[in-house]
Amino acid sequence: MLRDAPFLENHIYHIYNRGAHKADIFLDHLDYARFQLLLFIANTSDRVHVANLIKKHKNRDKGLTFISIFKNEVTESPLVDILSYTLMPNHFHIVLRQRIEGGVTEYMRKISTAYTMHFNTRHLHSGALFQGRFKSKHVGGGDYLRWLFAYVALNPLDVRFPGWKENGVTNQAEALSFLKTYQFSSFPDMVAKQNPRPESAILSSFAIAEMGEDVPDFANIEELFRIEATSLELI
Repeated sequence: MLRDAPFLENHIYHIYNRGAHKADIFLDHLDYARFQLLLFIANTSDRVHVANLIKKHKNRDKGLTFISIFKNEVTESPLVDILSYTLMPNHFHIVLRQRIEGGVTEYMRKISTAYTMHFNTRHLHSGALFQGRFKSKHVGGGDYLRWLFAYVALNPLDVRFPGWKENGVTNQAEALSFLKTYQFSSFPDMVAKQNPRPESAILSSFAIAEMGEDVPDFANIEELFRIEATSLELI
């Protein structure tokens, strides 16, 4: 596991990984949804039985099993605070804060093991799914954290506007609309003022509020582009 410092309580980290040989790790909507479910239910010091939890909620909310879990379950003794995330076809980004000693490692172990079992069983896959163990970067506050929030939020634009970082986005309204409807990231939850979607349970709203001005205005797409463009100065 590559990291530039040990995981410490109350410190923020950028966690990321991609598929082995850059292969896709999410092949359809169900794969994305399963990973989102794991982001939620794995965030506990308690043992998690995914199959039992799915069986428990199978007939609730007109068969929307995962939605029922997000709406009705509460994770006890969380390992980390989830501040932001984005799932892409062949990689993922998670911004989190460790709550207890060993929290990040245990959280990612649970997710990686459970998702690999799901993927290998469902898609008859064998061999390594991820490109080694997850990678991490320690994150301080201030400009770097603001940049990371913007970077993770804008990452899905690679799906709709390939090459946008080099060529720019001519229609920012269209870009904002796309990000609001991209279901596999925390962006829709960061801009929702009313009627938040069930998946917002993944995020630690209290921890995000503590970040104060380090959290950009996600509804202001111009601000996000401006912050993201400062990457050369920060890295």
